[in-house]
Amino acid sequence: MTVNKIRVLHVVQGLGAGGTEKVMQLLACYTAPERFAVAVHSPADGPRAGLLRQAGIQTYVGGDVAAVLERLRPHIIHVHRGGWPEPVLMRPLRLYRQTMHRQGRKAVLVETNVFGRHDDSPGGAALDATFFVSRFCAHRYGQVEGIAVAPPRYQVLYNPVDTDFFAAHALPPEQRDYARPVIGRISRPDPGKWSALALEFLPATVRALPDMRYRIVGGIDEAHRYVAEQGLEDNVEFCAPVLTDGELVTFFDSISLLAHANDTGESFGLVIAEAMACGLPVVTHPAAGLRDNAQLELVEHGITGLVARSAEEYAEAVLHLLRHPDEARRMGMAGREKAQRLFRVQTVVRKLEQIYRELLERCGGVL
Repeated sequence: MTVNKIRVLHVVQGLGAGGTEKVMQLLACYTAPERFAVAVHSPADGPRAGLLRQAGIQTYVGGDVAAVLERLRPHIIHVHRGGWPEPVLMRPLRLYRQTMHRQGRKAVLVETNVFGRHDDSPGGAALDATFFVSRFCAHRYGQVEGIAVAPPRYQVLYNPVDTDFFAAHALPPEQRDYARPVIGRISRPDPGKWSALALEFLPATVRALPDMRYRIVGGIDEAHRYVAEQGLEDNVEFCAPVLTDGELVTFFDSISLLAHANDTGESFGLVIAEAMACGLPVVTHPAAGLRDNAQLELVEHGITGLVARSAEEYAEAVLHLLRHPDEARRMGMAGREKAQRLFRVQTVVRKLEQIYRELLERCGGVL
């Protein structure tokens, strides 16, 4: 670590293929190396560790985070978590911050609060800033907790997307065949990431469009059973997991729209944003009650995609887009523009760097 740079340590519970880990990776890799020295710590290993190291990011897996803190002496600790109390994770970070302040040194503790949850523990009280990944999460947090959600303590920082990479490597909307009857879905193979809508729209859609293909990344056992029971094996393809943006481009270039369905909703919806960055319209649905609904923040009905509330509406939305390719192209172009404007990784990271600097200025002490 270079002494005259602002030292940043990202802390995350794992280095797997999920969206939380990918967001952390993008923030770490795109932070300006001439002004910041960035490292990552995780108690659990995963495929992103290798990608981080390939990018030149010091990555520490396992061991005691307190030892990593003592070795690196970061000015910024940026923890990525769900938002609820996690004393085992937060205690050493909180104690390090307290020790540095007692020594007259600058140390700031911030979180990316992935699910917009409230932490009323000592770990939560030690935070200098909370970043919500969507306006929806920030609004719900303030509404439910009765807390004024305002800067500098609370801020919205959208999850980053490498829109430049997608623009350079994915098919542009002008060259896409939006009438090709191939649609896709992508998620982790976790029942919590699914909705019955993701399957129940299929029979009616296939009856109306017998040659339609549905490509699924992250298929769960229930999906395999449903496809077999309904005799849809010729219409559904279960695909291997994807990790890199290059693999995502290959998948997105093979489909005409993204079919999103998740009963728990999305606190942001990284796959939705990435599909938009590739010029794909998205079909999604609202989540009930106070569940995550940021998918509706990304997918504006009739602008960047379509919102359906039942299996029948979902099938109609899919068929409408496939049968009206010019409209699908217009939505794909609008989605790509929105992703570039709001989620471009370079823009998000420059905002984050400015927040880091402002927090350090208010912190007192010396670097």
